[in-house]
Amino acid sequence: MKILVLGAGAREHAIVKALIRTGTAKGDLIVAPGNAGIAGDAHCEPQLNPNDPLEVTKFALEHGIELAIIGPEAPLVAGVSDALRDQGIAVFGPSQKAAALEGSKSFAKEVMAAAGVPTGMARECSNLAEVEDAMDEFGAPYVIKADGLAAGKGVIVTSDRAAALEHAAKFIEMGILVEEFLDGQEVSLFFLADGKNVLPLTPAQDFKRAYDNDEGPNTGGMGAYSPLPWLPEGFIEEVEREVALPTVQELAKLGAPFVGLLYCGLILTKRGTRVIEFNARFGDPETQVVLRRLITPLSTLLYKAATGHLETAPQPEFSNDVAITVVLASEGYPETAAPNRPIYGLSDAEAKGVEVCHAATAFNETKDGEEVLVATGGRVLSVVATGKNFARARAHAYEGLKQIHLEGSHYRNDIAAKVAN
Repeated sequence: MKILVLGAGAREHAIVKALIRTGTAKGDLIVAPGNAGIAGDAHCEPQLNPNDPLEVTKFALEHGIELAIIGPEAPLVAGVSDALRDQGIAVFGPSQKAAALEGSKSFAKEVMAAAGVPTGMARECSNLAEVEDAMDEFGAPYVIKADGLAAGKGVIVTSDRAAALEHAAKFIEMGILVEEFLDGQEVSLFFLADGKNVLPLTPAQDFKRAYDNDEGPNTGGMGAYSPLPWLPEGFIEEVEREVALPTVQELAKLGAPFVGLLYCGLILTKRGTRVIEFNARFGDPETQVVLRRLITPLSTLLYKAATGHLETAPQPEFSNDVAITVVLASEGYPETAAPNRPIYGLSDAEAKGVEVCHAATAFNETKDGEEVLVATGGRVLSVVATGKNFARARAHAYEGLKQIHLEGSHYRNDIAAKVAN
């Protein structure tokens, strides 16, 4: 099966690695635009704009693509999946209309209200006076969310009123949601969806704050682990019954069938499980650990979802080994990203048995004509390790990280530390 993967980050690299590991031939994979690391595993098309519906569709038709997998949210919101489907190509990724579940926080709240999905209270605000009023209603800590896409940086949770208002002012043109603060353990649970049915994968937990002990600003994610040994029995079935299926059914009623990956961002509160947010694609960095443990052929699962036949899909099987991933970030992330700097030691890291998923890398030519790998963004690499238990997986991951040198880079030292004790 000829497969096109759209995207250029560690999530897409993890998808590519999982496809190959579960039976897809490298020669059947094309990634656009890809990055330096992905190019080592699959053919990349760096000139192809993944956000251009016409360009992507033309390319897919010319190259006989049978399945398109859309990694990031931007192509979904741009309508790339619609354009591909119009030409009869199977797409794992929701329509532009259904992707509003991620693209608009207020739309997601409306869907949840109609479907009876448990979530926190929220108020939509179009100016700062309304934001302040809502903050007074819900109290601190303040939860302020940009209504549109903000590359993982649209949310702030803080007891600092001035910082909350400053964040709201930054995104006020998108619209703001002020929400009640929900306290508890967070869980990321992915569901494959075919417009009418859902099929759960395995839960993971990610670490949003930049520094150890959940300190520092929110990021796109600094690490993750899977599975979650502390989850109550029946949790996955409960979320499928109370959250995922009602949401997919409500979107179908609205004429926006959801076909792709429904990411449920959840929190376990004293009052029960609540939805924090939905995403319309694989999450990063949770994908790196969820797919690292997958045994079932990934291409089969995604194709069954894309063609509306999840009821005939195999039940996803996962390794008994646990997995963790730690993100290596450039100096200054998440506020800024350092200029392109060389990265050394990846082969030494991989020799330790870890998997390295590239997020923001490229090859630059030196004055001597040699190519050197450089970091080109905020989150640079995801180092993934597995083991019989979390203590072993952590030891492998951090031993791998010690081999990698990127000037000024930083990573968290406490990923999965609480479940390793």
